[in-house]
Amino acid sequence: MDEIYHVIIAGGTGTRFWPRSRKKHPKQLLKIFGEESMIRLTFNRLREISPAHKIIVVASESLCRNIRKHLPEIPAENFIVEPSGKNTAPAIGLAAINIYHRDQTSVMCVYPSDHIILDNDKFRTSIEDATRMALKKPSLVTMGIHPTYPATGYGYIQCDREKKDTDMMIFKVKTFAEKPPIETARTFLESGDFLWNSGIFIWKTEILILAMKTFMPELHESLDVIYDALGTDKYRIVLDREWEIIHPESIDYGILEKAKNVYVLKSDFRWSDLGSWKALFDISDKDANGNVEKGEIVSVNTKYSYVYSPNRLTAVVGLKNIVVINLDDALLVTSMEHAEEVKEVVTFLQKNNMEEFL
Repeated sequence: MDEIYHVIIAGGTGTRFWPRSRKKHPKQLLKIFGEESMIRLTFNRLREISPAHKIIVVASESLCRNIRKHLPEIPAENFIVEPSGKNTAPAIGLAAINIYHRDQTSVMCVYPSDHIILDNDKFRTSIEDATRMALKKPSLVTMGIHPTYPATGYGYIQCDREKKDTDMMIFKVKTFAEKPPIETARTFLESGDFLWNSGIFIWKTEILILAMKTFMPELHESLDVIYDALGTDKYRIVLDREWEIIHPESIDYGILEKAKNVYVLKSDFRWSDLGSWKALFDISDKDANGNVEKGEIVSVNTKYSYVYSPNRLTAVVGLKNIVVINLDDALLVTSMEHAEEVKEVVTFLQKNNMEEFL
């Protein structure tokens, strides 16, 4: 359908994938899973359901330049520059006004740039169902993944099983839940009411803009000013000026947790947000000892570990459940249990102005 646009939000820095993920080459540009960059895998998936000229990328100016090298099929005008990272609500809002400027009847589907989805046919069916829902009623549709274990690294969406669309696996949303402790995650799983929050959204562009006007009026006011400058020689000046006063906020907290017309489509394709080294380990093929080894590795009595050392010999002896990332200028060693805390290393480097390692 001509009115459907697919938006890749690509401004993240992938701090939990340090030291491989850096400012100039963040996670979405890396070949972390397979032989293609994460954003190329995302584009390839979308290209099966959309022409390239309907795929839009939102990122910083420097990232847009790098991403164009990975995705030369996307027209230059489809790269939307955000002057700085302000979380997902401003980025999605900026994409929305650009799309609405092109087509006021448009539907926008929003995707993270660096997630893994392994069942493309099921993914396509889910997007088609969610799009039909967005066209049928003024709704904000999010994609929920059927949970397969009590994950503590994902957010959850509670669906109202008594309020289900008659034609599709789409439910009214009761509530959103942050990453839970393990006991809470087990309770979520046992209840059958909770889905993993995939960060994939589908809605009519007009409905999203109206929701921003209601729940994020300051953001909407700035976006309205930017909208008026679209297509003029003042656009970049106005964008930079308004972006300075926009507050960072997630789309979940800013709108979805407050709006009444939020629905979740229950999907069962295999999915991972690939949010940490442990998440990558979980979906990777293992050897006989349960290890994932990439590069020059010698492992002795080592099990259930992820070791990456492309340029130098690394030996690991007598350890379990660890991550080792050994690069030319940095070495990371962490337990699987604490893999989420790698982002604290990046925070330390930032506070101490250690830019050469960022």
